[in-house]
Amino acid sequence: MITESLYKISIHMLKAGLLLLSPFNKKAKNLRTGQEKALYELEQKLSKKPGKYIWFHCASLGEFEQGRPVIEQFRQANDDFKILITFFSPSGYEVRKDYGGADIVSYLPLDTKTNAQKFIRLVKPEMAIFVKYEFWLHYLKELNKYGIPVISISSVFRQDQFFFKKYGAFYRKFLNYFEHFFVQDETSRELLLGNGFNNVTVSGDTRFDRVYEIGNSPMDIPLAKSFSTGQKVMVIGSSWPEDIELLMPLFKQDEVDLKYIIAPHEIDTYHLHALKKTIDQPVIMFSKAKNKDLSRYKFLIIDNIGLLSSLYRYGDMAYVGGAFGQGLHNILEPAAFGIPVFFGKSKKNEKYLEASELVKAGGAFDIETSVQLIKNIRHLLINSDILKRTGQASKQYITDKTGATEAIIAYLRTKMK
Repeated sequence: MITESLYKISIHMLKAGLLLLSPFNKKAKNLRTGQEKALYELEQKLSKKPGKYIWFHCASLGEFEQGRPVIEQFRQANDDFKILITFFSPSGYEVRKDYGGADIVSYLPLDTKTNAQKFIRLVKPEMAIFVKYEFWLHYLKELNKYGIPVISISSVFRQDQFFFKKYGAFYRKFLNYFEHFFVQDETSRELLLGNGFNNVTVSGDTRFDRVYEIGNSPMDIPLAKSFSTGQKVMVIGSSWPEDIELLMPLFKQDEVDLKYIIAPHEIDTYHLHALKKTIDQPVIMFSKAKNKDLSRYKFLIIDNIGLLSSLYRYGDMAYVGGAFGQGLHNILEPAAFGIPVFFGKSKKNEKYLEASELVKAGGAFDIETSVQLIKNIRHLLINSDILKRTGQASKQYITDKTGATEAIIAYLRTKMK
């Protein structure tokens, strides 16, 4: 049986694991050092920016983008409150540590009793809002101790999660500390109701509001625009080696008249060099493309971060990676620009409701083989009307799913009175 003692041991094992990995793994090093300094740096920042804080916690960058519409609408409507955003993952903190929509951005120290006590006494948040999957026992206990409301937004619950297992009684206790759950779908609501939690609203997924906003006002990226002018383009987002392996036969098809913008998930020197070597065709790195004749190149590789969500505007179609590895990345971003979306077919996609829904809506294709991929792309390129209708189906799917942010903000307004 899982107990609180075992939970505490797992946290200390995580700490020990980060210590061991730090000399060999940059992410582990950033996470360990960031968490170790978090409380001290947070105290310094709070002394310079005192006030009443609302605390938003996001595991990583994806959860931040999910919570961002709520953060920004809340800020616009509540001048009396300051905003603290915490991250667990370096991939979130390092990218958004200078985010202007928050007063303070910080790492979240590991979930030990001591850290949680120090953190809550230091911040004294008026409310805590956890985005999607974060459930940290000691922080939840400490918030509850001081009567601070805790809200979960854009959360998803599945039957195979710890909460709903026979041995999951310990984890189900975590859910008792939440005042309200704003869940993405009816399945999540029914699971909570079936376990005695009536404080739940199906609001939908705030990511739809975020990508809809980006789709209507994307960043202008002149180099990508220049590269794309006059030819059909596929934007390949968050690719892993397994995705490139699937795509390679397409890259070699001379009769498929496409150019490619590739934004790999890993952009360190080793992975970029491996990608260039694998493609073995004319490639230009984004960082070196200024003042170059981009018509000479078939591949533009994005070797920095923060551009992908707007890069899709320059595509006639998109391929989104991750399905064959850790998990499918964001397929909503390209769909918001009204273009067909391709991604790998995997059992892991069952975790992503939008994957099956977008395919069913006619805006996406889940792909198992290179032959299947090439066949579908040729069909779209030959039939411009079908290409257009498929893209329109993607856009309509996004439009129909917006509105979650307003439902959450309406609830938060009642708590701020």
